[in-house]
Amino acid sequence: MGNPNLLPYETIVRATSGEPEAVDEVLRHYSKRIRIPAIENGLIDREPRTA
Repeated sequence: MGNPNLLPYETIVRATSGEPEAVDEVLRHYSKRIRIPAIENGLIDREPRTA
């Protein structure tokens, strides 16, 4: 039932409420998607961006 590649809804709810274990699980799940945009011209862009 459901897509096995998605995080459980309960995990997302716990992460948005600030539960550290759930936040870690979300970061682990999306680590590749987070890391790829941080790479610029073959180098890791370590400068923080502000909106």
